[in-house]
Amino acid sequence: MYFSLTHTATNHNAVLKEPAYTQSCLRCILRTFLTTLILCNLTITSSHAQIIVKNNNDKIIADSIRRAFDDEPYFGLYKDNYFIFGTSIGPKPTKQNSNVKFQISIAQKLTKSTLPFGTYLYLFYTQKAFWNVLENSMPFHDLNFNPGVGLAKPLFADGAYIGKAIFQIEHESNGRDSIQSRSWNRISFGANIIIDRNMMVHGKYWIPIVDGENNRDITKYVGICQAGVNYISDNRRFMGSLTFVKRAKWSPSFNTIFELGYKISKNDNQYLFLQYYNGYGEGLLDYKTYRSELRIGMVIRPKYFSDF
Repeated sequence: MYFSLTHTATNHNAVLKEPAYTQSCLRCILRTFLTTLILCNLTITSSHAQIIVKNNNDKIIADSIRRAFDDEPYFGLYKDNYFIFGTSIGPKPTKQNSNVKFQISIAQKLTKSTLPFGTYLYLFYTQKAFWNVLENSMPFHDLNFNPGVGLAKPLFADGAYIGKAIFQIEHESNGRDSIQSRSWNRISFGANIIIDRNMMVHGKYWIPIVDGENNRDITKYVGICQAGVNYISDNRRFMGSLTFVKRAKWSPSFNTIFELGYKISKNDNQYLFLQYYNGYGEGLLDYKTYRSELRIGMVIRPKYFSDF
């Protein structure tokens, strides 16, 4: 699967020049987003129906996980897929500081059986967009593309599935040129660990390889590692998560992401969703700009837990 985006540039009354996408491109992006969410929703429900097999102690049985990973390559969700609208906290809401933020995130398993050390090869892709829907021509202010390839290893303890570890080689850029170009790479190591039926903790550390001429200092803003906790209620209807991203400074400086969700139907994985972002680096174009943003909308999540 690939995504192809084309646009023509135009001038707007802003400090940075923003691209104005054609109507055909706008329809393409929306169609891609909606189609991806529908496919992800159908596929992940099917795949995780094989994975969530529990014994009498409410643990996920290791053999069922291995069978689910081995059966066949499957396409599914990677990180949360959401569509949310909101504004800045503090300043008066305006057309310039109110926008739609959406994220598409998918993974495709590339190997049918396990590789050495019980790992599986995956292709990952995440796309994040900031869409100024209240401005004339509704321009996309920033698009961030994040492809990657990596190995995922399911983790087991006492015959039960307790999470997974992921090693990735990632690229992230905004597809711009000249002074608005932002680009960097990273080698990342992450893990999600299930503490009990309600709580999962996660962490990720990355080695940055910064090749963008205009963002040499990007790790001072987007960080070098992150950690957080994810909670889900007993009835699987309510979720909450808190993530801290450590910026590359000696002082205790963090970007903070707080999220709440309520499942619309107990048989689906769609949630009413609230996200609060506080800090720098929410988008690549304005990664040096401090933001405090509150947005609400809808999120589609993996059946059991998301990657971060």
